[in-house]
Amino acid sequence: MSVIDGTESTLLRRSDMIRVWFNHWFSTSYRLIELMKEGADGQVCVIGSNRQKDSVIQLVCDEWYEEPDIGGEEYICFCLEFCAEHHIDAFVPRRNMVEISRNKARFEQAGVKVMVDDHATIELLNDKAAAYALFADCRDLHIPDFYIVNNVCQFEQAYQKLREEYGQVCVKFVKDEGGMSFRKIAEQVDPFRQLRVYQGSGISYEMLAEALGSAAGFDDLMVMPYLPGNEISVDCLQTKKGLIAIPRNKGAARHERVEYNPEILQMTDTIMRRTALEYPCNIQFKYKGDVPYLLEINTRMSGGLQMSCLAAQVNIPRIALGKLFGRDIDWAMDRTEKTVSYIEIPQIIH
Repeated sequence: MSVIDGTESTLLRRSDMIRVWFNHWFSTSYRLIELMKEGADGQVCVIGSNRQKDSVIQLVCDEWYEEPDIGGEEYICFCLEFCAEHHIDAFVPRRNMVEISRNKARFEQAGVKVMVDDHATIELLNDKAAAYALFADCRDLHIPDFYIVNNVCQFEQAYQKLREEYGQVCVKFVKDEGGMSFRKIAEQVDPFRQLRVYQGSGISYEMLAEALGSAAGFDDLMVMPYLPGNEISVDCLQTKKGLIAIPRNKGAARHERVEYNPEILQMTDTIMRRTALEYPCNIQFKYKGDVPYLLEINTRMSGGLQMSCLAAQVNIPRIALGKLFGRDIDWAMDRTEKTVSYIEIPQIIH
């Protein structure tokens, strides 16, 4: 590990200073770190680390380090050593979050509080098929039909059944983050037209079948109806005062509409009660016609959380940090529906 600017921070530790570590987060965590430090009277010191030494996040951190490109138990040992060396009080992980949750007790034994939920719950929710099964008996929750396949023959059968009933079909690996493996299947693709438009996540049936057929077997792949409607992203935090739930209607543009749809809020409440998630999370729904279906549950702060916090005038990162240390920070939500967006501001890193 190394300090990017070549010098260790001279910040003195005080008994009431909380040293919080963010490991390799995405760039929008810039604003989440600002929110966590907001109203803390300088008593929250954020230590950031990243495999990208020029990440813009360093500009909002009090200390900044470059992470090694390692994984598994080696990375867990690195994290434990990092916490000891830098006197970390609270760890807010993103990189290797599932593995860190599995080893949460090791951090707690070292005096480090980790903003991550129970490993069994995270492991279950990261498995999309298991997550859907968890809510199968919830009558107020809409779960899309799906098939889990491991070879091309199974895929072809599942595709034909779903296409006959629902029309367009999509796929994604059961264990996925951020929808990286999501593909919308097109029956036919005009190769010339693809030169003029952004291809996005679309793929032809023939190309996908050929790719899957080239492998003897593959990890669990979920085949399900394509949900063409808008996506609703709900940022959540359970508190003693009650559930904070802020739904953002994402649409296809950069601006998003915060709308407190009663059906979405009821489904969100059902999910939060069933999972008992304690720390910031994000629940995604997607519409097909007038029906909102559960898409997935992310057990971390979302990239768009900053917009939810602005619209509702509630500081989820700050409240979550207080909760981690057993402190109840009072909050009140502005439930006025708003359209929110964001702008990109250039920053000189060094």
